[in-house]
Amino acid sequence: MSRAALLVLADGRFPAGGHAHSGGAEAAVRAGRITDGASLEAFCRGRLHTSGLVSASLAAAGALGADPAALDAAADARTPSLALRVAARRLGRQLVRAARATWPCAELDALAREFPKGAHQPVVLGVTARAAGLGPVDAAYCSVYECVSGPASATVRLLSLDPFDATAVLARIAPELDVVAHAAASVARRSLDEGVGILPAASAPLLEIGAEAHAAWPVRLFAS
Repeated sequence: MSRAALLVLADGRFPAGGHAHSGGAEAAVRAGRITDGASLEAFCRGRLHTSGLVSASLAAAGALGADPAALDAAADARTPSLALRVAARRLGRQLVRAARATWPCAELDALAREFPKGAHQPVVLGVTARAAGLGPVDAAYCSVYECVSGPASATVRLLSLDPFDATAVLARIAPELDVVAHAAASVARRSLDEGVGILPAASAPLLEIGAEAHAAWPVRLFAS
């Protein structure tokens, strides 16, 4: 295993399309729920422990070799918002393209054939991590970091928030990323024997509602 592969996969410059998505931050900014560094921190913390935990567990299970179709169905069941399902599949399709060019393997080829319109991004992330020689904890770390770094980067553009302040938010919640990543990997290991039904299903209703409202806006800076 090359741990440096994790740096490549988690790098914001990896061409997986994440830069075009705010992780719900754009809707939260308009609704007045993110106005400064403190409210950004609260938003990221909430996202981490709900949708972040769910995504990380799916990614970790994918890295362990769980059935991608079963994981994709589990992701669908845990994503009530159509707008978020569409965004997740769009990101998954882009990630497959980047991953196949970077770490060519039969599993990624099979995933692209089975889901021509894209599987959920966390599922693809797990298979990609596996192709890169990474383990479930690595996949979970990549997922939880994306979960909070996306909104942090977006608010720099949306609010002209000082990038130092946004980065400080990520540093302050870093210990919680450790906890969530390891919890996600632990339950992912259990799911191999007990089924994907035991994976977390933590809900974030405001993210779902915000995503539906955001999808209807005539002008948006971010895709989601």
